[in-house]
Amino acid sequence: MLLLLLVVLGAAGALVLVCAVSPWWWCAAGPLLALTGLGAWDLAQRRHAVLRNYPLLGHLRFLLEALRPELQQYFVERNFDGRPYDREVRSLVYERAKGIEAEEPFGTERDVYVDGYEYLEPSMRPVDVPDEPPVVRVGGPDCTQPYDMALLNVSAMSFGALSSNAILALNRGAALGRFAHDTGEGGLSEHHLRGGGDLIWEIGTGYFGCRTPEGGFEAREFADKAALPEVKCVSLKLSQGAKPGIGGVLPGAKVNAEIARARDVPEGETVISPPYHQVFSTPRELVRFVARMRELAGGKPTGLKLCVGSRRQFLAVCKAMLAEGVTPDFIVVDGSEGGTGAAPLEFADNIGTPLTEGLITVHNALLGTGLRDRIRIGASGKVATGTDIVKRLVQGADYTNAARAMMFAVGCLQAQRCHTNTCPAGVATQDPRRVRALDVADKSERVHRYQRATVRSASRIMAAMGVRDPGDLTPHRLLRRTDPTTVRSYAELYEWLAPGVLLAEPPASWAADWAAAHPDTF
Repeated sequence: MLLLLLVVLGAAGALVLVCAVSPWWWCAAGPLLALTGLGAWDLAQRRHAVLRNYPLLGHLRFLLEALRPELQQYFVERNFDGRPYDREVRSLVYERAKGIEAEEPFGTERDVYVDGYEYLEPSMRPVDVPDEPPVVRVGGPDCTQPYDMALLNVSAMSFGALSSNAILALNRGAALGRFAHDTGEGGLSEHHLRGGGDLIWEIGTGYFGCRTPEGGFEAREFADKAALPEVKCVSLKLSQGAKPGIGGVLPGAKVNAEIARARDVPEGETVISPPYHQVFSTPRELVRFVARMRELAGGKPTGLKLCVGSRRQFLAVCKAMLAEGVTPDFIVVDGSEGGTGAAPLEFADNIGTPLTEGLITVHNALLGTGLRDRIRIGASGKVATGTDIVKRLVQGADYTNAARAMMFAVGCLQAQRCHTNTCPAGVATQDPRRVRALDVADKSERVHRYQRATVRSASRIMAAMGVRDPGDLTPHRLLRRTDPTTVRSYAELYEWLAPGVLLAEPPASWAADWAAAHPDTF
């Protein structure tokens, strides 16, 4: 290696001598000298064995590794096999956001005989598509200001995770389309309030926006902000799909003046969101706190958001609701396949219940305890198309929320750089130059068009199924191929409890969890 280094340095010296003859030789010698220096550094450094063995050429490996996601997305993957969202779905969202009719010629590219393929059952007697999209009245018996929720809304995304222009575009789009915009747990920012859209104010474990200096819940500030006319509902976040059971850290370098104001935290200091809430430690205390939040919010709809884990623990919450006579007005079920922000790979891939099972679990638990008619269920997790909406309604939801699809509508490219502050579309970044590229007026119209077209698609699908009211959708209308020759409906694949059955005689499959659930312990 020493001999090779001497040869490289000797060649560099020869180039310098040649350039002394004529300055024009520097045009060729300059790049060669730079490469010579880089090769010498490759041979001397000790961090990368590939570069020591293959100086200069080894850099091609790192270049191709950096370009691999873009090459895969644009040149390799087929329309239907990309992840997390395939090209077919992304194109559908983009076209609807631009006001282009999303139609495809020549039939489906999907393999309709593969195991796991799902489809909806059409009717021999379709009905007319309603002129106005359906809405869902959210508000139980203790709610004095019920809210009419759209079938598709903006799911929870905080200012800080998203840029100011992205938040403003989403909110203005929600105002144009008369649907709801969940703030995420990062507090009520001025960008949420400027657009005029209906807000669901989400409170997480950090209590951002209603936080004491010690990090606890500040009731007076919560009441003042919940009274704002833009705030239509308040939501208590227990966990999220991408990383259930862990908190978060916002580095101090990212806590600028705007984020500090929205979150009630010191500017420039690292902020920690704990994995658990300070205001309750048992199911009974949880439902009491929900009642307190609703009272402080002046009777506005108050709900929970969670990624389902233990069925027994959720049943414990149901028992606490029965014991206290208190129910939330809504519960948003977040599937483990959801998530707009960064999360540890092991959590994103392996922790939490996927939306289908989580949704059916919550729906069954509420039905079996006789509480379902008091609580509306929202579904969040890879909802992007009209088919997604209808499937989730079949599985027990009353309405749906979308996060990443809404990001696509404001220009997201699925570059998956959300945590690097280098989002090329200005959506998930706080870099002023990148944020400036996102035009709020244009993108808010795109959000409005996308939501309107997708809900219209869901209405058309239900009409084709012969269904006028979303509440008439039943599990037998959604079918799944389980092997090349067998198709079964959701009514057969999953157990569906009868109203009040857990209070009377729990079925064998639920009896152990129901017996173990206790309102005073998780």
